[in-house]
Amino acid sequence: MLLSIVMADETMRNIGIMAHIDAGKTTTTERILFYTGKNHKIGEVDNGNATMDWMEQEQDRGITIVSAATTCYWKNHQINIIDTPGHVDFTAEVERSLRVLDGAVAVFCAVGGVEPQSETVWHQADKYRVPRIAYINKMDRTGADFFNVLDDIKKKLGANPIPVQIPMGEESSYCGNIDLVTMEEITWDAESDGTIVNRNPIKDEWTEKATIWREKLVDELSGYSDEITELFLEGEEVPLDLIKSVLRKNTINRSIVPVFVGSSLKNKGVQPVLDGVIDYLPSPEELEPVKAHSVKKDEDITIERSENGELAGLVFKIQQDKEAGALCFIRIYSGVLKTGTSVLNINKNKKERIGRVLRMNANSYEQISQVKAGDIAVVVGMKFAQTGDTIGTEGFKVLLENMDFPEPVISVAIEPKTVSDQDKMKNALENLKREDPTFKVNENSETGQLVISGMGELHLDVLVTRVLKEYKVAANVGNPQVSYRETITTPVTHNEIFEKTLGGKDNFANITLLLEPRNRGEGNIFISELKKNVLPQEFQDAVRRGVEAAFGAGSLMGYPTVDIKVTLTTANFDELKATETAYEAAGALGFDNGFSKAKPVLLEPYMNLDVICPSDYVGDVISGLTQRGGIVSSMESKPAHEHVKAQAPLVKMFGYTTTLRSQTQGRGSFAMEFSHYAPKL
Repeated sequence: MLLSIVMADETMRNIGIMAHIDAGKTTTTERILFYTGKNHKIGEVDNGNATMDWMEQEQDRGITIVSAATTCYWKNHQINIIDTPGHVDFTAEVERSLRVLDGAVAVFCAVGGVEPQSETVWHQADKYRVPRIAYINKMDRTGADFFNVLDDIKKKLGANPIPVQIPMGEESSYCGNIDLVTMEEITWDAESDGTIVNRNPIKDEWTEKATIWREKLVDELSGYSDEITELFLEGEEVPLDLIKSVLRKNTINRSIVPVFVGSSLKNKGVQPVLDGVIDYLPSPEELEPVKAHSVKKDEDITIERSENGELAGLVFKIQQDKEAGALCFIRIYSGVLKTGTSVLNINKNKKERIGRVLRMNANSYEQISQVKAGDIAVVVGMKFAQTGDTIGTEGFKVLLENMDFPEPVISVAIEPKTVSDQDKMKNALENLKREDPTFKVNENSETGQLVISGMGELHLDVLVTRVLKEYKVAANVGNPQVSYRETITTPVTHNEIFEKTLGGKDNFANITLLLEPRNRGEGNIFISELKKNVLPQEFQDAVRRGVEAAFGAGSLMGYPTVDIKVTLTTANFDELKATETAYEAAGALGFDNGFSKAKPVLLEPYMNLDVICPSDYVGDVISGLTQRGGIVSSMESKPAHEHVKAQAPLVKMFGYTTTLRSQTQGRGSFAMEFSHYAPKL
């Protein structure tokens, strides 16, 4: 606790560790915590005692499910680390973390290279303009090829990777690194678990290779610095500080990606990555002002990143704690957030009291009195906050940009076994919904059945297991079901007359709606062509409410509708009988009746698949995908495996995990994410 108070003014870094599943990012984070003194012993994923995989299911499954936040210190710098999931079903966890980070360490497997989820996360980081350094891990593994991964990063990610270190040897002969910036040999002492780092002059056997790659480094950097170009052409030595400053400047503006190498499991390569975080990734104050939207002025503004400014922070994650309740992870962009004060939740327009401010170390924490601009902390005591909410003050109402999450595509019915479990389940589902914006809960109005929806089989399986085990709810769970959509295929003009006496008062509305299909993915839209003298604005708004409410269920099977344009073209207005209730009802009924006449069709979700398997089994894998209605779009051969890309209807992909395991003797893996909706065949 004293540490955070003493060192709070030191330069800060907010970084994420991001990668494909099994690239070794949690193992790397465990080494970071060990070498920075946060942990006294090294946790292992394989042993189920990794600090950052603290959830019981994470330890059982050996994967990261929720982002864990921790703070550590390296060379008088505070580093806030978010360890993110690699599995595509937990994309929202990665997305919400990247939104608040200033830099990231992208971990790649030296054998697998750029794998499917690596691409997804990389492009998410592009979206949020996050500077990155790369760490090629697992150099000790059979099939490891550092230079092949460099080519992969260039081709697949369109990035400009520049090695600042290269490995000495590979696979079982990997013994250390050559630092191309300092031109030294780096080795790690095995007996001290890599704590002792040895830097020595480069041995003769590595001199030629080191010289070649050092020249490549300087040559590459000369494209960004006239000073380096002049020194290079004159054959003079380029100063160390100049190399580092050019690397830093162009990493921050995302022109280049410095590349490090190592084997985290063998305790080699991690400390230079920490040095790289300090040397090349930005501190909060080095970044451009934050974009926001002023609620009072209704205009876009920018906010300076200063602790002297008005308070502005973003709730980027919520996690339930059995004792403390909701833990709200907040990134402060401006001002200072203090314990015991009241703030305004801008999205909800409600006051929140800051009970306690905590600095997190995975699932343990230390209490602090305040958190300043640029920092990340956890707040206890907020009642209304949800993921994506902005925290500010009454005098400074600004909204930081909202985070967009994809719609869930898979659902399952769940019902409590007893009456006493009903309240427990309601509480559990509410908590999970608050934590996870991609988790949806709907109640069927006819049957009263609860239906929960998520991003994939694994996502739902994890959520259901949490309801049953963590919240100890006895429940019956149905089989997974696909979330279909409905749309129309032809334009229709429909006239709707609503006439009813309610409570002794006549209610009348007469409207004409034009329903037209839109291109796939364009969404639903309602527009009115009427002027206010034809139909007053409040009645046009009532029609809009009715139509938009009706968007939620089509007439085929009651699934949500998509990609429909509805235009209010004409209306008859009777001043004596017109009511908002009548026009809202006419809008809803008009849409329903028009929809059923416009040749509606059922749409099913199609998924993008990335399948990784040994080459011996690729024939069986492709045959299996074809039988499930999949269409293979590309195939790429790598030394250790084949990478098959395909598209398939989600309904045919249930149980594919088991099938792939049996087809590949347990050596195959796949990632699947939503692609588009298409008419059900």
